[in-house]
Amino acid sequence: MRIKVCLLLLILTHLLSAQDGQWQGKFEQMDDLLAAPNSYRNGDGSPGPAYWQQQADYKIKVRLNDQEQKIEGEQVVTYYNRSPNTLTYLWVQLDQNKRAPNNDDLLSRRSRLSDSIPAKSIAFTLGTSKYEGGFNLQWVKDSRGRRLSYVINKTMMRIDLREGLKSGEKFEFNMGWWYNINDRMSEGGRSGYEYFPEDGNYVYTIAQFYPRVAVYDDYEGWQNTQFLGRGEFALTFGNFEVAITLPEDHLVAATGVLQNEEKVLSKKQLNRLKQARKSYDKPVFIVTEKEAIEREKGQPKRNKTWLFKAENVRDFAFAASRKFIWDAQNVKLGDREALAMSLYPKEGNPLWEKESTKAVVNTLKTYSDYTFDYPYPVATSVHAAAIGMEYPMICFNYGRPEKDGSYSDAVKYHMIGVVIHEVGHNFFPMIVNSDERKWTWMDEGLNTFLEFRTQAEQYDNFPFTGGPAATIVPYMKSKKEYIRPIMTGSEQLIQFGNNAYNKPATALEILRGVVLGDELFRAAFRTYAQRWAFKHPKPSDFFRTMEDASATDLDWFWRGWFYTVDHVDIALEDVKYYKVGPAPQSAMQSADPVAEEPSEDFEEVHYFTITDTPENYYWEFLARVDDQQIIDQLSNKHFYELHLRNKGGLVMPVILEFSFKSGKKERIQIPAEIWRYNEQKAHKVFYFDEEVVQIQIDPDRLTADTDTENNSFPKREREKSRFEKFKQK
Repeated sequence: MRIKVCLLLLILTHLLSAQDGQWQGKFEQMDDLLAAPNSYRNGDGSPGPAYWQQQADYKIKVRLNDQEQKIEGEQVVTYYNRSPNTLTYLWVQLDQNKRAPNNDDLLSRRSRLSDSIPAKSIAFTLGTSKYEGGFNLQWVKDSRGRRLSYVINKTMMRIDLREGLKSGEKFEFNMGWWYNINDRMSEGGRSGYEYFPEDGNYVYTIAQFYPRVAVYDDYEGWQNTQFLGRGEFALTFGNFEVAITLPEDHLVAATGVLQNEEKVLSKKQLNRLKQARKSYDKPVFIVTEKEAIEREKGQPKRNKTWLFKAENVRDFAFAASRKFIWDAQNVKLGDREALAMSLYPKEGNPLWEKESTKAVVNTLKTYSDYTFDYPYPVATSVHAAAIGMEYPMICFNYGRPEKDGSYSDAVKYHMIGVVIHEVGHNFFPMIVNSDERKWTWMDEGLNTFLEFRTQAEQYDNFPFTGGPAATIVPYMKSKKEYIRPIMTGSEQLIQFGNNAYNKPATALEILRGVVLGDELFRAAFRTYAQRWAFKHPKPSDFFRTMEDASATDLDWFWRGWFYTVDHVDIALEDVKYYKVGPAPQSAMQSADPVAEEPSEDFEEVHYFTITDTPENYYWEFLARVDDQQIIDQLSNKHFYELHLRNKGGLVMPVILEFSFKSGKKERIQIPAEIWRYNEQKAHKVFYFDEEVVQIQIDPDRLTADTDTENNSFPKREREKSRFEKFKQK
């Protein structure tokens, strides 16, 4: 049959046709979800003209008891009130109280019994451990030695001030405390020790070891979310001077710069350290494996004190052991330099001496390229089994070979991955200082994205576990009752790793690779990092900055990826093949093409004519077109009307690949705005000089489409992605 339509009508059908899907507001602005801009935070996502943040400086003396596995310490804290408000109390975090008897983490664990339960599982669920954890406070006094009144609320402590602390004033107080160090291998935890029965020694990875002042900010006042173990930390920047006293044969790595290296290192170690500071191509051993093995035999009676100083950091952590091997290499980052270091027991070798410091260097280079030049003087990776945890300038990382030194590719790549990830946390959240207690994705998700970029740009054929769109598909297509939106508080998340790490990382990779393109994305992401370096950003600051610095309205993207559990499933339901001209008698068709069954291939040809434009299409000032010129231009083209269906609910750009009879291929990307009038279905017409033999949606799996079997026309067997092939191997 002859279908007489105007070409203009054909192209604009989706504007004029009735809506068949229920409107869900996927393209509405996010003004109702984000806090209103004010003098503290601008509408473009930058800090406002009245932005302020507090500061807390620490002078800490700590003693590590290697015989009893105990930490004893005292600290002087100077708190600076830079807010416009007068404070009558301070809140301090007592994170070790998470391990105290009858803590909220234990009491709030849900539990059930079954016919058979592994001993470790029921011990964890019921809390059968005999370990006595938690802070034991000795005193809390002001600078004049007067005791201060305080109230402990589980992992938080309120210190009442004798007089209000006015804006611009500072307050000094001191505390004494001790606690028993936990055995990480049996008790778990982000901090603690690992015991090596073969030689009777320990590796200590010590963090959250001192009472830390909570964040007080313009957004909510005092941070008030209890530490249950999963949601990490909200912390205030400050300067640290820390003295660590422990057996004289222990090596110590810590946040900051060692101040008394001449007193705690041998002449040989000092000379090697100087060599490392001049080595930019490979690590230099400051302590060799042979020397570390010899030191394992000692049990000294004397102590040494290591002095560290760190400026403008939000936290402090350290590691110590007589078992440590130590290597280091310098790295240039713009006009800065940083010493990349690794400390590890012999149990980490040969893997660690080959890969750890190399991974530290690669991380600093890639992250600096995407954000800002790494500003701290050192970055240290410490090996400890079964842990990956980050602190300013130092991190603790797993990845251990077998006892004979052999290791699989899986162990190697997981080890490199965790080093990259934890070193990368120096940027997010140690410098771009988001609130981990509330928004895990703001550090873990952004960091996992840059971890993936480091793996992709610094290593060949790295088996990615987070970042590429294909890796998140199983999670996105799983049952909705087992998923939460990314914008969910840390303690309420289900499938924590997928939700807070992998999904936001994939979202950012799609934003970079599909929505914005690499150049725009890099500029916007770098703007966010530099705007909020050494400050306290919130989600709205990230969303607004990315839009402001890219000149792109991304509200539809944030709504879909961060506020819903929708998934991507765009189906190519049908394709109609058209030519211009009267249909031959053999091709007579039904008068209602919409009622036809979906096409199976391109064999059936539909026909339409392009008519002269009716006069009623021209308004008073609407320019006229040359009808004949348009008819001549399109008369020999091949037209394809695509019927698209958004089955997953998550609106996304549509990447199309057209394959032609000649073997040539062409890629066309339709912006996400194709769905703005109808969020469930869309029609789109394309025309070409050649005949099309195959149309494929997202051929490179860049959008996390969960069902690739409805992505092609004619239908074809789906190909396995690189990620799926690696999983099979």
